Amino acid sequence: MVARSLLALCLAAVAAAHGDHGEQKIIAGPLQSLWYNRLPGDGGTQADSVFSGISTFGRLPYLPCLSHKDITYDIAFIGAPFDTGTSYRPGARFGPSGIRQGSRRLNLYGGYNVPLETNPFNSWATVIDCGDIPVTSYDNTYALHQIEEGHYSILSRSPATDADKKGPSLQGKTLPRVITLGGDHTITLPLLRSINRAYGPVTVIHFDSHLDTWRPKVFGGSPSEVASVNHGTYFYHAAQEGLLRNDSNIHAGIRTTLSGPSDYENDGYCGFEIVEAREIDTIGTDGIIKKIRDRVGTENPVYLSLDIDTLDPAFAPATGTPETGGWSTRELRTILRGLDGINLVAADIVEVAPAYDTNAELTTMAAADALYEIMSIMVKKGPLSGLEVEAGDDL
Repeated sequence: MVARSLLALCLAAVAAAHGDHGEQKIIAGPLQSLWYNRLPGDGGTQADSVFSGISTFGRLPYLPCLSHKDITYDIAFIGAPFDTGTSYRPGARFGPSGIRQGSRRLNLYGGYNVPLETNPFNSWATVIDCGDIPVTSYDNTYALHQIEEGHYSILSRSPATDADKKGPSLQGKTLPRVITLGGDHTITLPLLRSINRAYGPVTVIHFDSHLDTWRPKVFGGSPSEVASVNHGTYFYHAAQEGLLRNDSNIHAGIRTTLSGPSDYENDGYCGFEIVEAREIDTIGTDGIIKKIRDRVGTENPVYLSLDIDTLDPAFAPATGTPETGGWSTRELRTILRGLDGINLVAADIVEVAPAYDTNAELTTMAAADALYEIMSIMVKKGPLSGLEVEAGDDL
């Protein structure tokens, strides 16, 4: 496999460069990154501690995917460090690095997901961390262009598995899955533009405390075209651009105040159904799961966008626009696991702003654990070659 070959070359280069300082080699499975360093002098070995080394998501191998087009994978993590579309607390540009820090312990004991009965770190899938998309902080329009092009570069290449088999993309090909680490929620617009280029309009599952379908004049006043695109209006623009599959999208965890009942009417125009956060008190997690599954189905490609403010600030204080009355980390993870079997082609997690976290890193750990559930669902589902949608179908 090209990715593994490149990794082997990198390791050989490291060993050659260090000479007498010792050799390095990977001794774990293909998807894990447990390193053993041969110590100089006594010839012994020492395992790299979970709290040491360079941070990648779940200590996965890092490969520079954006600069090396021949690297292949089945699931890739990519960062989008952008936060100049936020309306309250900035700081989500540090989200990708914070989430990676919070993910260090994910595969400490082997990575096996007990409830989902799968191990996303050691399976059929080649999973890697591609680092971050270079994003300017001085020009929002260009930054969103960078995110779209960077994401599409990662999304549009052949996967490591079943590259020669038909898949659900517009060209009838099987593609890898991409999980994006945000970044404020504005990044979902360029990500959906990238997804649209590959799959056409897709169904969206949106976990959030806010609707994010506001008309620009309602949210932010829309003093300019640039200002009209922000983390509260990106779904409005996505709907206007035809990126969403009509009448199959759903919000889950909503509990924000509104400018008025008309906000819900506009939300309907964008093709969303709403599950309020408080509904968990009456229908429980099973009821929330059923509403989501009934809405999106199990046949078509689905994009999942998770705002960490879905969680109550007691569990995730480090976010741009916190809202009380949210779900617990346990409840969210249960709901995510309930989506097992849905055809997730890509996902993102957004609005993690580590500067507002506690010293215990509550938010970054919660974000990493939520992505662990999403990653597990993708691995358990198998390659996207198993999703039989004819090219050109109305997605």
